[in-house]
Order: sequence, then C-alpha cells, then structure tokens
Amino acid sequence: MSGSRPQGRRGGRWIEHWDPEDETFWRETGERTARRNLLHSVFSEHIGFSIWSLWSVMVLFMGPAYGIDPAGKFFLIATATTVGALVRIPYTFAVARFGGRNWTVVSALLLLAPTLAALAVMEPGTPYAAFVAVAALTGVGGGNFASSMTNINAFFPLRKKGWALGLNAGGGNIGVPVVQLAALLVISTAGAGHPRLLLAAYLPLIVAAAALALVRMDNLAPVRGDAGAVREAVREPHTWIMALLYVGCFGSFIGYGFAFGLVLQTQFGRTPLQAASFTFIGPLVGSLVRPVGGALADRYGGARITLAAFVAMAAATGVVVLASVQESLPVFLTGFTALFALSGLGNGSTYKMIPGIFQAQALARGLGREEAAAQGRRLSGAAMGLIGAVGALGGLGINLAFREAFAASGTGTAAFLSFLGFYAVCCAVTWAVYLRRPATAPAAPATADSGTKAQLTSV
Repeated sequence: MSGSRPQGRRGGRWIEHWDPEDETFWRETGERTARRNLLHSVFSEHIGFSIWSLWSVMVLFMGPAYGIDPAGKFFLIATATTVGALVRIPYTFAVARFGGRNWTVVSALLLLAPTLAALAVMEPGTPYAAFVAVAALTGVGGGNFASSMTNINAFFPLRKKGWALGLNAGGGNIGVPVVQLAALLVISTAGAGHPRLLLAAYLPLIVAAAALALVRMDNLAPVRGDAGAVREAVREPHTWIMALLYVGCFGSFIGYGFAFGLVLQTQFGRTPLQAASFTFIGPLVGSLVRPVGGALADRYGGARITLAAFVAMAAATGVVVLASVQESLPVFLTGFTALFALSGLGNGSTYKMIPGIFQAQALARGLGREEAAAQGRRLSGAAMGLIGAVGALGGLGINLAFREAFAASGTGTAAFLSFLGFYAVCCAVTWAVYLRRPATAPAAPATADSGTKAQLTSV
C-alpha cells in the first residue's frame, strides 16, 4: 500500500488501511494524520489526568471543619489512585472494541460524572463515605491514559514511538500540575472555602475535549479486538517485568504527585496556600521531562535511560531521607523535585521499551520487518494496558506507605526508605534482563531465546 492515502468509512471517520512503517505512506499522508490525532489525544488525556488527581488538591480545601485527619485524607487519595489503575485495563481494550476516536469522546464525557459529583459534596458536614465514593469515581480519569497510549501507539512507526508516546503521556501528565496550579489560584484569590470554583472551571474543558475528539480524531480499522493478543501478553514474562519497572517510575510520579501537598502540610506544617504554592512544581517538571526520556530512548536505547533514571532516583531518595530526618524543607523540596524529574525521564524510556521488546522478539523468531512491526504493535498495544494498570497501582502503594509512616511516627522517613529499597530492585532487574551482555547473562525469560536476548540489549 506504499503511498496510499488513509481511506475512511463513509460517515464514520474510520481509516481502513494504516502502515506507518512504510516510509512513503508515512511521508505523504501518515505523519500528518498521526500528528493530528496525537494533538487531540493529548488534550483529552490532559483533562483526564486533572480529574483523576482532583483529590490531591481537594484535600487542601478540607480544613478542620471537615473533621478528616491526615490518614483519612491519604485514604481518599489512595482510593482515587486505585480505581484509576484498575480501569486502565478495560480502557485499553475499549480502543479495539469501539475505535480510538469514538472511545476518546466517550471517555472524555465520562469525566463529567466525578466533576459534578464533587461539586455536590464538597462542603463541611458531608459524610466521609460520600467523599470516598466521589474519590473513587474520579478514577475514570486515570483510565484515559491507557486508552490514549494504546491508540497513539498504533499511529506511529517504531522509530518515532519514544517521542510520540512520551509527548502523549507527558502532555497528559501535565494535567496533574495544572489542576494544582488552578487550585493555588482559587485558594490565593477566593480562599480555601471555595473548591467549587475549581470544579466548575473544568466542566467546559471536558465538553471541549469531547467535541474536538469527535470532529478531529480518527478510528483505525486495523486495530480490532484481538483476544489472542491479550492472552499472549498475559503469558509473556516481559509484560510483568516491564510492569514492575513502570511501578518504579510512573507509580512514583503519580503517587508523589497525589501526596506531595498533603506531605508538606502534615510533616512541615504548611498552610493550604503554602502547600499549593509548591505542590505543582514537581509534577510539572516530571511531565515536561517525559518526552525527553522518550526521545533519549529513541537515540540511546530505552533500557540504558531507564537504568540511569533508577540509579539517580535512588540517589535523590537518599537526599529526601536526609532532609526528612533533619526537617530541612529546602533540601526536601530539592530532592523531591529531582524525584519527579527522574521519574518522568523513566516514564518516557520504559514506554519506548515496550513495543521494542515485542518487535525484537518477533525479529528473533525469523519474521520479516513488516510482520515483526505488526506483531510488535499487536502485542505492545495489549500489554500497555496491563503495564499501565500495574504501574499506577504503585501510586496506591506510595500513598498507603505514607499513611502508615505518618500514623506511626508523624514523618514520611520510613516510607522513603522503603522506596529507596524498591528503586534498588528496579536497577538490578533492568540491568540483568535488558542490559547484561548475552554471553554472560543467565537464561532469558521463557519465551525469549538467545537471539531475542541479544536483540533486547539494544531495546
């Protein structure tokens, strides 16, 4: 189909044929179409992240009149994190079932439910159970990431995936600091007693995201439901190895992003306005760096960038532990901001690794370039939902660790020490599976032969 134009179904914005690995097709029509879909995918995912992370700022509005202690507030954040992680699995497969453009419209409109529900309950005297239920409802925003990444993964060739997926995810991740900046604006102008102003501002943005997706995005007909791909991805050891690594980077980003303001309030005695003044900085840096991680992975290999990110994250965690013990807010902020930046770098590089791993395995089994690329897109699309869901559960682990640490000692030091140990595990796994030279490496995972192992060192 070299040089052919994307062909749509009459009245439906469906593209019947799509071959981004064909350089002529990509140059003449594919790249323009892919970039247009990427742009509107980023906007919709961005709003989804903002709604998912609403409770990272709603807790800043909840003063003494609400009667909720820090442990209860951490539980609200953890509830939103958990639901957002779990819905990523069905959201991934919804793209193949309904089409990427169609599901983007639906998933954007679903964000109205948690926003309107929060508008209804955000006042003193509301039962705690109602807050928990609404926090759970905001989890639908976390699912938008999985469907968006699966959709954009299908639009771009392997050589561009690191950049495209990094930009898509980074633009979405920025939804976290943006809602935190918006909360800072509300608190600094109207006061901490007016959370509904923030919520009302997002209603037209949600409608705009759905409308733009409706008129500007496309569905890819070749991306159809494939139960076989899902079963293969579940059985593939690399799916779960990458899920572990994604817990380390994205789990850190979303867990820290949700908890940062509450940690500042609880451990360092900051007021809501003071906490909000710092909360957005780390997530903003981490979001902006994510495309850089993808671009570096395109150039130098995802595994190398991922290992470097985990080593640096361990060092930054050591700085945070020291600051926590010495109760030094400036050093704490420096170390925490570095953690956000490094987690963003790792987020970009790990998602570049996923399609590369599956394509390398296909090449090692003797498939040709086109067949291997198609197999890589097929399995990586199925695996991304699982990896993204498990990775987001890392955010739950971080918030529960903070909850227990503060309940036991009033500081987060014990939690940070546990995170440091986990980053050491991620370093070891990345090196042993994806970077150790094949001649000296132990046996690769069950589905990978020695040829695959050699290919994986360049992923």
